[in-house]
Amino acid sequence: MIITTIQNSKGKVSVRINEEIDCREVRLIDQDGNMVGVVPPKQGVDLARKVGLDLVEISPNASPPVCKITDFGKYKYDLQKKMHEAKKKQKVVEVKEIKVRPNIADGDYQVKLRAIRKFLEEGNKVRISLQFRGREIAHNELGFAVIKRFKEDVEDISKIELEPKLEGKQIFLIISPSKQ
Repeated sequence: MIITTIQNSKGKVSVRINEEIDCREVRLIDQDGNMVGVVPPKQGVDLARKVGLDLVEISPNASPPVCKITDFGKYKYDLQKKMHEAKKKQKVVEVKEIKVRPNIADGDYQVKLRAIRKFLEEGNKVRISLQFRGREIAHNELGFAVIKRFKEDVEDISKIELEPKLEGKQIFLIISPSKQ
């Protein structure tokens, strides 16, 4: 048995048509969209052939499966079009990274803060990483103070995803946009 497949972004979608439909009975919809009722698939294929169309299984998981009398080429085109539209509407959330130092100047801090706000307003997550060099790690409380300042300045438009934590010679904080 050959099952017709339609390519989409995630792989392939299987669509059974005409003789490929192998169940005892199907819920049949005619070419005008009217419900015919529950019939054997053979009868559905015969009705489809009479009008020069195909019997296409549109809902295989229903009980009984739903089949429609339609032109398979048109159905395939419409399905691909729907998949393409769904893909266009998806928003890919990126994790943007902002790197700072423990002794950041106030002007530089404001520039980084504006960038963080812009990223959050675009719907992206932000990872703030503060790096220590040399013996600066001995005063990690200065680093935590800078991270805490960032955290407080963007708490109106964000939520904390990962609390600040020290890993090696870096402090990380991950924030994501709050749902508004």
